Amino acid sequence: MSEKKYNRREFFGTVGAGLAAFSASTFFSTSRETARRPNIIFIMADDHAERAISCYGHSLIETPQIDRIAKEGMRFNSSFVTNSICAPSRAVLLTGKYSHINGLRDNRDTFDGSQVTFPKLLQQAGYYTAVVGKWHLKSEPTGFDTWNILQGQGAYYNPVLIENGKEVQHTGYVTEIITDLVIECLKNREKDKPFCVLYHHKAPHRNWMPDLKHLTLFKDKEIPLPKTFYDDYNTRSAAAKEQDMEIKNMFLSLDMKLHPFAYEKDDNSRGSKGHDAEKDWLNIYNSLTDEQRKAWDAHYEPISRAFKEASLEGKELVEWKYQRYMKDYLRCIASIDENIGRVLDFLDGTGLTRNTIVVYTSDQGFYLGEHGWYDKRFMYEESLSMPLLVRYPEEVPAGTLNDEIVLNLDFAPTFLDYAGVEIPFDIQGRSLRSLLKGQKVGDWRKSMYYHYYEYPHGWHDVKRHYGIRTHRYKLIHFYDDIDAWELYDLQRDPDELMNLYDSEDYQGIVVDLKKELRVLRQKYKVTD
Repeated sequence: MSEKKYNRREFFGTVGAGLAAFSASTFFSTSRETARRPNIIFIMADDHAERAISCYGHSLIETPQIDRIAKEGMRFNSSFVTNSICAPSRAVLLTGKYSHINGLRDNRDTFDGSQVTFPKLLQQAGYYTAVVGKWHLKSEPTGFDTWNILQGQGAYYNPVLIENGKEVQHTGYVTEIITDLVIECLKNREKDKPFCVLYHHKAPHRNWMPDLKHLTLFKDKEIPLPKTFYDDYNTRSAAAKEQDMEIKNMFLSLDMKLHPFAYEKDDNSRGSKGHDAEKDWLNIYNSLTDEQRKAWDAHYEPISRAFKEASLEGKELVEWKYQRYMKDYLRCIASIDENIGRVLDFLDGTGLTRNTIVVYTSDQGFYLGEHGWYDKRFMYEESLSMPLLVRYPEEVPAGTLNDEIVLNLDFAPTFLDYAGVEIPFDIQGRSLRSLLKGQKVGDWRKSMYYHYYEYPHGWHDVKRHYGIRTHRYKLIHFYDDIDAWELYDLQRDPDELMNLYDSEDYQGIVVDLKKELRVLRQKYKVTD
């Protein structure tokens, strides 16, 4: 068994097949270096777009508590997901490996919990490990001292959580419940160990149900339409035209929460995949307590009556749906922000702040009306980009920015690096620690590889595609039932409206990008 020396802020440790054969926790609990190993709180929202975080320079909503993490740490400006969909993103987080390696390519797959994950390695190295909130991987969590996860997607109100295998019904709002459980977990943890807690929110995932106290937030605010809202996809392939994630197709029931009297019949003709939206919404509505339903009726009945009287059509109907969607989405984020503040205050109040790494991110980006869309999946910027904020007073200079290309692939090796655990050779990401210190890394990646698989199964009809993004260019190949390429010059066209793949002026760029794409596919062991 080999040992590797670390500096005084780290520890002696080993990783590998033999690690489980000895009691690492006994070794580390007696080590003088234990006190210096940082705690980790990894906060992940679901579908939180950068444009809905005020520290990213946007005005849709103020997020002062999330902004605290950026103000006291580092904001990454080129942070990307390798497969923009819920379960695959979470599998990449745990393993540090691409979807085709960890075995979870789309939401139909079940995560193989027997494989090596960073929580397992931290647990074996003496960390107290826990996951609370959304899991969405079908198999039970492994590598955690305690886990308390939502069933499937989870419910916004009165959710059932599975606590170490036992189902427990909770009453209340999911964001507050998850936060209560995280704080309880931190209070009851094994105090002689450093901890790693995954704090995973359901919000702001569809169907965007706000907390009762936020139902009227933004009531008198008009949310501006994105300048690409009426994009005609003119220069792009059929993939952009044949998707089913346009706001105009949102359900009046499930998405808009209208009462049945407000419309004749909801449209289940596209994207329902066998679901009855009206029935789904009725089941959710009936699951509310009497008090919750009374508050919802007080808010939504006037909206339903006004909608019925307005008899909206065409652009007026689409823009009305946009306002309804966006306000509920932002209201869900307001609750996330408040509750993150509770956890940050707990760290301050218990003296844990200085030696605790706090990460805020989302499992992917999300469309907030750009190109007329909601949801994610595409390799276009809005869903490829994921927010990433990291605070660690011991090493990360406050108020700093980083523009290097970083990936959700990098989380696992980063946490292992900070814990002093040797990073397994087959992990495909890189530790962010040097970047977080503000150091220049000469050989840092200049491009990233992306691959989306969930077609024709699942929702939204986004075709399979893979591609490469550099700091300036993006090349995408849509395949399966289509063979189409798209090229964008992000410097000149940040909204990705002009496909330049066939432009004579860019043929040299196409050749170079295809060459680099082949290199990345070989590096990451991608097969046809």
